[in-house]
Amino acid sequence: MVDHPTRQRLRASTAFALLATVFALFFGVVVALLAHNQQQVLASAEHLQQTTVPEIIRHQRLARNLDQLRHEGESVFSASSNEARQQALFVVMLIASHPSILDYAPAAELTRDSERFLIETGRLASEDPRQLALRHKEWQRLSTRLSLAVDDLLTRGASQATNDLAEMSATMQLAHYKLLGALALVSGFLLLLLLLLKRHLIRPLQQIDRSLSSLSVDSPAPEFPDGQLAEIHAVEEATRRLHASLVSNDAARRELEQLANRDGLTGLMNRRHFLASASAELRRAQRYQHPVAVALGDLDFFKRLNDTYGHGAGDQVLRTFAGFLGDSVRHSDLVCRYGGEEFAFLFPESTVEQAHVLLERFRQRLSELDIRLPDGLLVRITLSIGLADASHLPIETALQHADFALYEAKRLGRNRIIVSSAANGTGACTS
Repeated sequence: MVDHPTRQRLRASTAFALLATVFALFFGVVVALLAHNQQQVLASAEHLQQTTVPEIIRHQRLARNLDQLRHEGESVFSASSNEARQQALFVVMLIASHPSILDYAPAAELTRDSERFLIETGRLASEDPRQLALRHKEWQRLSTRLSLAVDDLLTRGASQATNDLAEMSATMQLAHYKLLGALALVSGFLLLLLLLLKRHLIRPLQQIDRSLSSLSVDSPAPEFPDGQLAEIHAVEEATRRLHASLVSNDAARRELEQLANRDGLTGLMNRRHFLASASAELRRAQRYQHPVAVALGDLDFFKRLNDTYGHGAGDQVLRTFAGFLGDSVRHSDLVCRYGGEEFAFLFPESTVEQAHVLLERFRQRLSELDIRLPDGLLVRITLSIGLADASHLPIETALQHADFALYEAKRLGRNRIIVSSAANGTGACTS
C-alpha cells in the first residue's frame, strides 16, 4: 500500500468513476423509461377522451334509437286505431333514417328489415286487422334481435372504456415499479459509495483469511473480487494454486484408492474391499434386525474353457460376465470378484427366498447368453451358486456357509443354486 500509492489511488478512482458511470447509465435508462410511461399515460388519456368517449356516446345513442324503434314497433301492434298506428310508423321511419343508424351497417340492415316489416304490417292491418295477430310472432323475433343489438352496443361501449382504463392502470403501475427501482438504485449507489474503502482494503483480507481457514478439497475453489493491491492479488492467486494442488492430490489419492478397491480385469469390487463393505452392511442390518443374504458363485468348467480357447478367451468371458452381472443386480447389492472365476454377492434388505428369486432369474438368463470370444466364436457359460442367510452371522461365517452350499451345487451337477441351512451349512434347497 505504501509502495504503490499512486497506482492504488488510480485504481480506486477508476473503480469509482466506473461505478458512477454505470449508475448514471442505469439511472438515465430508468428516467427515460419513466418518461416513456408518462407519454403512454398521456396518449391513453387522449385516446380515451378523443376516441373512446365519443365512440361510447355514439353507441349509446345508437342503442337508444334501436330501443326506441323496438318500442314504436310494439306501438304498431298495440295501437287502438289506424291513425295511431300510422303515427307510430311515421316515428319508425324517422328513426330508421337517423344518421347514427345509417353509419353502422349491422344496425342499418336490422333497422331496414324492421322498417319494411312494420310498414307491410301496417298496410295489411289497414285492410284486415286480424293480420296484426298473425304477424306478431314474427315481430317478436325482430324485437328480440333489436334487444340483443342494444345489449351488444352497450356492452361494447363499456368494454372499450374498461380496456382503455386497464391499459392506463397497467402503464401507471409499471411506472410505479420503475420509480421504486430508481429509488433502490440511488440507495444502492450511496451504500456502495460509503463502503468503497472497506471493500477494497479490509474486505479482501478478511475473505482471504476465511478462505484459508476453510480450504479443503470438498470446498469449491476460492473466489475473490479483483483486488486493487498487487500484494492482495498475489496472495489470492497463491490461495487458488494451493486449492488446485489439494484437489489434484485428492484426485490422485482417489484414483489410487479406486485401483486398490477394484479388480483390474472385471472392474468389480476386489475381495478386500467387498469384505470391508459387507461387514459394515451386516452390522447395520443386524443393528436394525433387517434381513440380508450372501452368496458365492463359480463359473462352471472355466478351467476347461481356458485350456481349450486360451487365457485371452477366459479373460473375455470374465469381463463379459462382469458386465452382465453389473446390469442385472440392484444398485444396493454388493458384488465382487472373490478370486479366479469365483464371485461373491451380498443382498441387503433381502431374505434368502428373495435373493434366491433374483439369483435364479440371473442364472437362467446367463445360461442363454452368447459370449463372443476374440476369435469370433460364441460360447455359453453356466453358474453354480451357494446361498446363505447372513442376518445373524459375521461375514466370514456366512460366506463359509455359502461356500459349503456352492460345493454341494457343484457335487449335484452344477448350474444350480443351493441354499445353505443355518444348522450345518449344507444344501437344503436346489434350483
